[in-house]
Amino acid sequence: MRVAIEAQRIFRPDKHGMDYVILEVLRQLQQIDRENEYHVFVAPGKDVCLSSTPNMQVTELSCRGGYPVWEQIALPRAVKKCQADLLHCTSNTAPLHSPAPLLLTLHDIIYLGTNSLQGMSAYQKMGWLYRRWNVPRILQQCRQVITVSHTEAKNILQTFPSLEKRLKVVHNGYSHKYRPLSEKEKTQVLHKYALTDKAYLLFLGNTDPRKNLTGILQAYQAYLQQSSLPKRMVITGLPHPYVEEKLKSLQLSDCLPHLVFTGYVPGNDLPALYNGAFAFLFPSLNEGFGIPILEAMACGTPVITSNTSAMPEIAGEGAILIHPRHPQEISQALLRLETDCSYYQTQQTYGLRRAAQFSWKQTALEYLKIYQTACRHHSPNP
Repeated sequence: MRVAIEAQRIFRPDKHGMDYVILEVLRQLQQIDRENEYHVFVAPGKDVCLSSTPNMQVTELSCRGGYPVWEQIALPRAVKKCQADLLHCTSNTAPLHSPAPLLLTLHDIIYLGTNSLQGMSAYQKMGWLYRRWNVPRILQQCRQVITVSHTEAKNILQTFPSLEKRLKVVHNGYSHKYRPLSEKEKTQVLHKYALTDKAYLLFLGNTDPRKNLTGILQAYQAYLQQSSLPKRMVITGLPHPYVEEKLKSLQLSDCLPHLVFTGYVPGNDLPALYNGAFAFLFPSLNEGFGIPILEAMACGTPVITSNTSAMPEIAGEGAILIHPRHPQEISQALLRLETDCSYYQTQQTYGLRRAAQFSWKQTALEYLKIYQTACRHHSPNP
């Protein structure tokens, strides 16, 4: 079996969720599958994080014109040249004309909703519009579609009921670098960000409105007003001026002195930031999965997340689940963690147990089964 895999973005330094998913799966396939042949196609980038092995050829494809041109022209040419039995596109979109039977990972269909483009960067808007154009056109061509949670599978089938027999749920995992660290391991990284104690809350920032920065800031203001020993909040991935402007618009500028801005944090530094945090805030408005929930739990850090979309499925029944549009629920959850030591320890223990139920090896084994099944069925889907 010869499988071509699209992993266009994994060499970029500022990787995001979908990039890490396929990167981790590929690393596992290199170890567990010595019988089949893989051809992985990536765009050139500064972070060469995956090397070829005897069972996996990693090829950089250069192409002018951005991601759509890369995917629609450069990728099909490369797949045809390697004579693949199957093409797996891993980030929601795919070529309209695939030279091999098509398998798609559809992480979510949030972009097909009525959400506004307001607040998105130009790059995010382009991706949003491209997915809206591409996804409905390619799904009927797919031999198999993978999604990452049962919650998202229900959403997909409501919009595309014809996928019922071709849709498979495969949960994501988390890297084993996310674990409780020794003081030495943790301190070496935290000093880089001037974080030297466990007196901060952690929020992984993003300009996407569904990450709920507004709710976070409103909740943090309420927390500051009620806490006897208020903790700083560390915000990654967002520039100081962006957040300052948001605070002004919300009339919450009093929060600003309590915020710490790290900028983009490389993946290798994140375990230490999770370990050093008193609590991790993930009250998104909508998620297809939510890998950071598992990452923080695996580090022994209590997580406050939303009771909507896929987050309860991933965090589990014992997690701290709040309504993301009710900031007071977020602040009350923080105050309870701060004042109830027994509850705090219970959440730490629960998170470690919950995260242990997920792994990238398990994800990769499920992918391998799907590849084998898809390659055995030579007739096209109706």
